[in-house]
Amino acid sequence: MESNNAAVSMRNISKTFGSITANDKVDLDIYKGEILSLLGENGSGKTTLMNMLSGIYYPDEGQIFIDGQPVSISSPREAFEYGIGMIHQHFKLVDVFTAAENIVLGLEEEGKLDLNRAGEKIQKICDTYGFDVDPKQKIYNMSVSQKQTVEIVKVLYRGADILILDEPTAVLTPQETEKLFAVLRNMKKDGKTVVIITHKLHEVEAISDRVAVLRKGKYIGEMNTSETNAREMTNMMVGREVTLNIERPKPVDPKPRIKVENLTVRSADNVLKLEDVSFTANSGEILGIAGISGCGQKELLEAIAGLQPVEAGSISYINDDGSKDELIGRDPLQIAAMGVSLSFVPEDRLGMGLVGSMDLTDNMMLRSFRKGRSIFTNRKEPKKLAAKVVDELEVNTPGLSTPVRRLSGGNVQKVLVGREIASAPTVLLSAYAVRGLDINSSYTIYDLLNRQKKEGVAVVYVGEDLDVLLELCDRILVLCGGRVSGIIDGDKADKNQVGLMMTRLGGGADIE
Repeated sequence: MESNNAAVSMRNISKTFGSITANDKVDLDIYKGEILSLLGENGSGKTTLMNMLSGIYYPDEGQIFIDGQPVSISSPREAFEYGIGMIHQHFKLVDVFTAAENIVLGLEEEGKLDLNRAGEKIQKICDTYGFDVDPKQKIYNMSVSQKQTVEIVKVLYRGADILILDEPTAVLTPQETEKLFAVLRNMKKDGKTVVIITHKLHEVEAISDRVAVLRKGKYIGEMNTSETNAREMTNMMVGREVTLNIERPKPVDPKPRIKVENLTVRSADNVLKLEDVSFTANSGEILGIAGISGCGQKELLEAIAGLQPVEAGSISYINDDGSKDELIGRDPLQIAAMGVSLSFVPEDRLGMGLVGSMDLTDNMMLRSFRKGRSIFTNRKEPKKLAAKVVDELEVNTPGLSTPVRRLSGGNVQKVLVGREIASAPTVLLSAYAVRGLDINSSYTIYDLLNRQKKEGVAVVYVGEDLDVLLELCDRILVLCGGRVSGIIDGDKADKNQVGLMMTRLGGGADIE
């Protein structure tokens, strides 16, 4: 039976995709004027459940009640009629339009569209909740945080009283996150209901009133946030005791391994991505790279890996005997032919890292097939490696012959990281190794990176979560607008200081 004082009640909700059960008879209540955190590991069904509430999917069975009344929601437009709007992880904005044009796009209003009148209404929403939006600004001129703000205002403009945010802080600085949380608190004061899907437990503790947990598609339970802690929430998500400490062993006999000097990189469309970047990555340590999304991290790793043309500067690989090999001007095959063992976990998993239509064994062979002299490739070793990666990293797959594209994003990431580490590198470059991974899988990856560090590998780790960067990395290089704004020791770094350095306000740290 639906709960009488709930804004939304979901009862017995199930959804399958082929042989995969995303949600299995889920019951969930969402109350008026609360901030609810929806937690769960990858593939636990959080986003699918909220996609049904926002009209993107339709339940196979079960019933949704709004204010106690049974409803049928078969499109996002219908969801808006019930006051429900969802802000997705990947924004759905038209780059060449202004904020105001995006906000009113697709709305049916009587008579000719009056953008000035729309601008006034947008300004009123901004003033009410503390948003900072220029209705006339083009989307392509906006930061990630500003784009997200436009998405939230778009939903409010359409009259939403229940807002669902999917991983809203994934690409925000600590300062931007705090700003967003202030806005969400203002919404709650105004009687709005907010649901946040997130992995970041310290943020759950900071912003939410209540926590609901899903595991493997089933509803496990709920708690008041004030009466629980990160460990209890994690244990509920995973179903067993989990240790939440990221180890940071002392660097193992660190020696310079990669030396980058005065590196300048432009994109194919002539946009300056990196300008005069210099630093050293040492063997036996983890060097973290912090920065707002799109400020040159991707280009930096690709330049080292031989995948990105360089305009100026030098990238040297320093051998054990102190001799140097220049990497610029060489592609990955040529770098390997020099005897440099370099592994790269790229940001674009299926575009650059793995082939979606190929199975797990064949994707392992992408790394190893060149070792064979025969015209027939040897599948035995790659198959053994695939089985080992599946077992050790708990990859959720029907079998080794499953095409990689049929795995969830988190499982694809485990396959890629496992394969790259198995090649016994001396340099491991990792771009967002835990993006989209649940907490349990993330800690498995942190452990793998630390194991590489203990074996004397130079690990370069690009990450989004500053808390993790501060706990995991020995040193942190901060990029801002393609330039180095400082390098700081991980154990002495302050989260807010790093956040300010990411937005050009910090500085003052030594470049090593």
